[in-house]
Amino acid sequence: TISADAKWTQKGVTVAGGHGRGDATNQLSAPWGLFIDDDQTMVIADFWNHRIMQWKNGDTTNGQVVAGGNGEGNGLHQL
Repeated sequence: TISADAKWTQKGVTVAGGHGRGDATNQLSAPWGLFIDDDQTMVIADFWNHRIMQWKNGDTTNGQVVAGGNGEGNGLHQL
């Protein structure tokens, strides 16, 4: 929940990716969707890497592949 008296800041902070386009766990390639749960865990659909990445609150170093990441396809391990 965002507080009613919250203020926007002019300085942004990178919390996921930020190391150029790529397929490492600290990179994204065409982030397509974003979800943030109640624990502030961020889940991002990484379109060109065919994977779903997760970043835990406070961990901006590397994400974790939670689905896909094994190329495009119809296999149970693919997206």
